[in-house]
Amino acid sequence: MPLVIAMDGPSGSGKSSASKGVARALGLRYLDTGAMYRAMTWWMLDNGVPVEDGSAVAARALEPVIECGTDPDAPAITVGGADVSGPIRTREVTNAVSAVSSVPAVRTRLVELQREIIGAGGIVVEGRDIGTVVAPDAPVKVYLTASEEARAQRRAKDLLADPGASVTVTQAEQARRDRLDSTRKASPLTRAGDAHEIDSTELSLAEVIEAIVRLAKEQE
Repeated sequence: MPLVIAMDGPSGSGKSSASKGVARALGLRYLDTGAMYRAMTWWMLDNGVPVEDGSAVAARALEPVIECGTDPDAPAITVGGADVSGPIRTREVTNAVSAVSSVPAVRTRLVELQREIIGAGGIVVEGRDIGTVVAPDAPVKVYLTASEEARAQRRAKDLLADPGASVTVTQAEQARRDRLDSTRKASPLTRAGDAHEIDSTELSLAEVIEAIVRLAKEQE
């Protein structure tokens, strides 16, 4: 099958930077599935849907028109034609996305869209259930992780514009999200049995990319 690299792991592990780097190195497309769940969450919040109410979220899950680009240098994400690449990265969205993404109707809708994009192959796909649910037949599966502290430091840097995003606060919010995502009934965050686990705590981004590119080339 055309090369599909499934990249899973918790937030702050470096999935996005590594996935985009691997896509560039191998001349592949890139898909950030997490951005799709964030876009759905942003739309729910923007439209006043109570995100903790699964029934309310499910009732409107088919409404937003979400499009996700696959250029690793400019991975656009739009809702109803409007660029939401900035708004979906706020703490408000980050802290609500686990609730929205746990709704089966949301996952069914977005997994269908993800599989349509993945279908042509030649792509690096990052998320939390790629190797287990979205693309279980992907020839290369990676589970990227890092220590809780390292992941919190990276995530806090992403939220520099938010004065409340200290490393301590970010680590607590991150732990809560990981717990929710790992215990949800619909497609929980978990490592695929045949995934290669890479701990990025002490590795540079270049070293992580090199390791994944090497795994991909072994499939040729």
